[in-house]
Amino acid sequence: MPKKAESGETTADLLAYLFGPGNHEEHTDPHLVAAWTPGLPCPARTPDRMTLSDLALLLDAPVDALRGPKPAEHVWHVSVRNEPDDRTLTDAEWATVAAEMVAAAGIAPHGDAQACRWVAVRHADDHIHIVATLARQDGRHPRIRGDIPHMHTAARAFETAWDLTPMSPLDRTARRAPVTGEREKAARRGLPEAARESLQRTVREAAARATTTTDFLTRLRDAGLRVREHHDENGALDGYAVALPGDRADHGTRPVWFSGRTLAYDLSLPRIRERFHPTIAPADLALAHTRIREAATLLAQAGRAEGAGDVAALGDLLVVAAATAPTPVRDQIRAAAAAFEQASRAPGTRTLHGTARAHFKASAQALEHAPRTARGGGAPAVLALLIALVEAVEAATAWHRAQEHDAQTRAAAQAAALLREAATLTTTPPPTRNSRPSRTVPRTVRVTPAAERGPGAPAPVTGVPPRPHTGPRPTPGPGPAPGPGRSR
Repeated sequence: MPKKAESGETTADLLAYLFGPGNHEEHTDPHLVAAWTPGLPCPARTPDRMTLSDLALLLDAPVDALRGPKPAEHVWHVSVRNEPDDRTLTDAEWATVAAEMVAAAGIAPHGDAQACRWVAVRHADDHIHIVATLARQDGRHPRIRGDIPHMHTAARAFETAWDLTPMSPLDRTARRAPVTGEREKAARRGLPEAARESLQRTVREAAARATTTTDFLTRLRDAGLRVREHHDENGALDGYAVALPGDRADHGTRPVWFSGRTLAYDLSLPRIRERFHPTIAPADLALAHTRIREAATLLAQAGRAEGAGDVAALGDLLVVAAATAPTPVRDQIRAAAAAFEQASRAPGTRTLHGTARAHFKASAQALEHAPRTARGGGAPAVLALLIALVEAVEAATAWHRAQEHDAQTRAAAQAAALLREAATLTTTPPPTRNSRPSRTVPRTVRVTPAAERGPGAPAPVTGVPPRPHTGPRPTPGPGPAPGPGRSR
């Protein structure tokens, strides 16, 4: 599995780490297994012929010889790792892997004598590190756009040919996490999260709620974000970028902008426009619950393309449900929406006109237009909504499992667990201030499966009112400390 490692500006420092003992003495027998030129001496095994400084100078020579602008970060660094249960590859096999990877990435295509200089270092049984400098020996810059996807394709061929553990295909659905510099910047500013994470959440909520492009951009501005529009040569809007107020780079000279696609694969403007759905008349939550359950049944029977559109709409519904949820369960539903995020991005094509998708979008609009309905209905109304959402997410879990989407299956299962936790919270009435310990039976809500809908279906919500207290009211006095099951 190829993985892009942190790039940098100093070749010598990276080589010193790779050939060194590691942060915890984990590097064993560091040595070269391949390089841009055959027979290159290894600094670890023949230090009299090649030192680390010599190797760094050789790698950097094409960069230093560039006549035009030099790359700000000219060191390209990728690790290639096997599964722990795979057999241990020989140095010769790792050399073959390295040569194929740099060819696939565009660093050193096969037969190109003027390509970039690179080396492959092995200091463990299960992986190698490939280091290259981003300047060709003929003075041109390499074309490495799409390097990681191309390397993943090459890796799949080795897995088949050598009977290694097959990894999941690169489906471009993983969450784009903040890089180290972004996290460190947030820590220096005393912020709880990086700007990328705040922007992802705000943009995703605006996209889930919006019905038109203008509505989407207005929601971004109303949320306090800086918005920059991009127009094509005909003046049509074809992209956007957002920035947090006060988040600046270059010593405060300019805002740090993130385009939608750099925030997440499904937050580009074309993908967001796919999510828009005609506005419907506000519906009551009872109808929304029915629609969600009907959509769950349809999703469980959907094909690959139609189901991909359905889970995307379900992801939007969870985002809206989190934004409009009552306070006691808002954090759990928000966590469920975040967990389901990758499950809402199914690899491959999708159909955007299915009945299940329409039901999910209509339910989201019902929550958007009437968020007070759940709060006004109390715990039973909230619980009914949560049960319907659990059904839908469990249907999404089963659909992803049938499509062999491992990462999405895990994400959906985690979201279902969080929603069930939120449902549990609605069965316990919140403590009231100045209330005394009581031996009365608390109000409970019981949910049992309905036989006619199968084991996974919810039954009607029933409440058991507290037994009224009879007899003289006791005089207040010291009593047992509040604990589980007691109100305070």
